[in-house]
Amino acid sequence: MALKIDPSVDPLATRERASQAPSATDFRQFAALRRGADANDPAALREVARQFESIFTKMMLDSMRSASFGDPMFGSDQGDMYQGMMDDQLAVQLSQGKGLGLADMLIRQLSHGAAGAGAAMPVKEDSGTAGSATPEQQQKFIDEMLPHATAAARELGVDARAIVAQAALETGWGTSRPADASGNSHNFFGIKAGAGWSGPSVTSDTTEYVVGLAGTERARFRAYGSLAENVRDYVQVIRDNPRYSAALGTGTDVRAFANALQSGGYATDPQYANKLVATFERVSARQSIAADAPADVKQFKSADATPIPPQEQSNG
Repeated sequence: MALKIDPSVDPLATRERASQAPSATDFRQFAALRRGADANDPAALREVARQFESIFTKMMLDSMRSASFGDPMFGSDQGDMYQGMMDDQLAVQLSQGKGLGLADMLIRQLSHGAAGAGAAMPVKEDSGTAGSATPEQQQKFIDEMLPHATAAARELGVDARAIVAQAALETGWGTSRPADASGNSHNFFGIKAGAGWSGPSVTSDTTEYVVGLAGTERARFRAYGSLAENVRDYVQVIRDNPRYSAALGTGTDVRAFANALQSGGYATDPQYANKLVATFERVSARQSIAADAPADVKQFKSADATPIPPQEQSNG
């Protein structure tokens, strides 16, 4: 009787797949992963998450092994060594494909900004840099904000378009401002109502980052009667708080302005400075020069202005 070979089974292809399968003892894979990370390869993030899931799985297997009494008759150190090697490979295999789900969770978290400020990695499009705002909405926002930002820029010594960009970043081009049942806050800069704030406020959801991981919190924000009032308070916050002193007088150096705000703790997003610069570029593409300041916000500074204590400041 002749031997029949199943045409769907290709021995050469099977051996090739086996040679390409992840191996716990193949350190060339780690070298390739490092090269991908150095090149900012997006696929490297998924592989890092898989490696972490593999390590976590191996820890669970080790805990399971240590909880057992082993084989008192046939057990040996050599057998334990081979058992550990098998567990290493098993952990790698379990993390492939969909795995345990831990890798997917890590990717979602790390994609929200685990990289530090100023890192050489692309900034994703979000509500600040573009979002759902149409070109017409963006232009309307710039036209409304720029005169007020020009007056503020004179007091702070910065580019007015950088202030417009910060307001756009904080509110998604004016589409998302802190608000509750009491109404609109006219808060374009995400300024929170700390312990030292005695004016009106609203309570709203906000995204905060803890150790680089994003989460939603409820927070109290300052509320204003108008945009002009908000801009006047923003100037006082930036000018009088020592945490933001490095942002003053940065002129047209928008990167210095953005980095100073982030270093001062204006926002918890580790990509805040990069996003602010990216938003500034969008504003600049639509507005090459600043506008004249309106009469109602021309003068902000007063001789008896009282600095706000740092411990009472809390900004979004």
